[in-house]
Amino acid sequence: MIHPTAIVDPETEIGSEVKIGPYSIIGKHVSIGSGTVIGSHVVIESDVTIGPDCQIFQYAAIGAPPQSLKYKGERTYIKIGRGTIIREFVTIHRGTEFGGGITDIGEECFLMAYTHIAHDCIIGRKVVMSNNATLGGHITIGEHATIGGLVAIHQFVKVGDHAFVGGKSAVVKDIPPFVIAAGDRAKLHGLNIVGLKRQGFSSKTLSELKKVYRIVFRIGITLNEAIERVTAEVEQLPEVINFIEFIKSSERGITR
Repeated sequence: MIHPTAIVDPETEIGSEVKIGPYSIIGKHVSIGSGTVIGSHVVIESDVTIGPDCQIFQYAAIGAPPQSLKYKGERTYIKIGRGTIIREFVTIHRGTEFGGGITDIGEECFLMAYTHIAHDCIIGRKVVMSNNATLGGHITIGEHATIGGLVAIHQFVKVGDHAFVGGKSAVVKDIPPFVIAAGDRAKLHGLNIVGLKRQGFSSKTLSELKKVYRIVFRIGITLNEAIERVTAEVEQLPEVINFIEFIKSSERGITR
C-alpha cells in the first residue's frame, strides 16, 4: 500500500505487501523488498536496495551523497539487509567510488533514533546502534556488536564481532571482538561476558577467551609476543582464531 501523498519514482522496484507512508519520497534506482514498511516523511534518494521485512520509521534519510570532498558525483550504492529496523531521523549515506562504492548494512540490525552511518561503512548482522551513535566513513562493525548511545567512531576503525562499546565513547583505534570498550578515548574493560552468555557461548569458549585476553592485555608483553603465547598455550577455537586474526590484521592499532 502506497499512501497517495507519497512520491515514488515510477521505476522503483516494490515487493509484495510493502507499505509506504504519507509524504515519503522514493527516488531513482531503489528496490524495496517484500513486507517492508516505510513510515511517513521518509526520504530514500537513490541507488538503495532494501531487503524484505525491514521497518523504516518517520524522517529517516537514506541514500544521500557521501559527505566527502573527494566525491565527484559517481554512482554509488547502499544495501540494507533483511529485517533491519531503522528508527527516527537515522541518516545513511551512499558509498564512494574510491572507498568501495557501497555502504552495506547487514541483516536484522537495529539502528536507533538519530544514528548516522557514513559512506563505505560495512555493518555486520544483528548490530545494535543506540541513539545518536555516529560512524565516520570506511568503518567496519562485526556481527552482534553493540554501539552505545552518543558514541563517535573515527573513520577506518574496525570493531570486532560481539564487542560492546559503552555510551559516550570516542573510538579512535580498532576494538577486538568479544570485549567491552568505553571512555574518551576508549579503553578496554574486559570481555563482554554478559553479551557472550546471552548469545550462548559455552563455558569452555569463555574460559579460553579469558586466557587470550589476559595474555594479550594484562601481562605487559608486546602484541607479537602475546600472539606467539596464545598460539602455543590456548586451544585454537574459532573464537580464539577470530580474536588473534583481528589483532594481526589491524591497521589503525588496537584499543588497549
